[in-house]
Amino acid sequence: MHLRTTTLSALILLAALPAGAAGKGPAVHGHRGCRGILPENTLSAFKEALRLGVDVLELDTGVSRDGVVVISHNRELDPAICLGPDGKPAKPEPIHSLTLAELKAYDCGTLKNPRFPGQSPRPGERIPSLAELFALAKDSKVEFNIETKLVPGEPDVTPSPEEFAGRLVSVVNEYGLQSRVIVQSFDRRTLEAVRKLEPRIRLAMLTSDNLLDFAAVAKAQKVDIISPDQLWITKADVDALHAAGVQVAPWTVNDEKGWARMLELGVDAVITDYPGALIAWLKKRGLR
Repeated sequence: MHLRTTTLSALILLAALPAGAAGKGPAVHGHRGCRGILPENTLSAFKEALRLGVDVLELDTGVSRDGVVVISHNRELDPAICLGPDGKPAKPEPIHSLTLAELKAYDCGTLKNPRFPGQSPRPGERIPSLAELFALAKDSKVEFNIETKLVPGEPDVTPSPEEFAGRLVSVVNEYGLQSRVIVQSFDRRTLEAVRKLEPRIRLAMLTSDNLLDFAAVAKAQKVDIISPDQLWITKADVDALHAAGVQVAPWTVNDEKGWARMLELGVDAVITDYPGALIAWLKKRGLR
């Protein structure tokens, strides 16, 4: 009886996975495109992730001063990975303080991220808009896992949660991608705002290094996915979330030991900086 119930639950969950992943291994989310091998959150990284066969492109967003949703992990320009118009490391100015045209003057492909020695530079890569990525990938079957980057204690560095959500949803609706988009955040306010604006968009609650009652969090926040730090989730948590009809997508899992643990936990998706390596690893096990 227990086996039959478990099998039925698994089939229901697998049916909700991205195209290409159902019935096989966990869905593969290319973290910031494929940060381990190409500059993060650039069109080059997203193109390569598509070529590698990811199920989902994971990315981060901010909003420029003139209201354009752009792709950037940090809320400020990062001098470790971006050069300014003068060719020197960028000053950490808030993304929201610059127009799209001003942001496009920064080169975020020449500098190699010091955390990823195997990364190949792509000189001249600019900060893309979300619309540019959608135009690039709209004819594929890939899905998009889009994080909103804002912090409650620093309201002047980003737009309000409501404005942020409104601008993001507007771009999603423009491209008709509601069924292919997940919005994720550590900040519940944007998730709540997105839900009101466009209930067809799935929502993911990000959590960091804390062990929560994840099923209770998912119920309280009315989210479809819990996305925890990979080290802060247990099999019991995954089972409880699945019993509640909630998927699990841990971040950021970059080696075989971690991938094996994710399989043991039974997660629905894995967010990784090395999507090509993960896909190859899954194929060797007949899970892709």
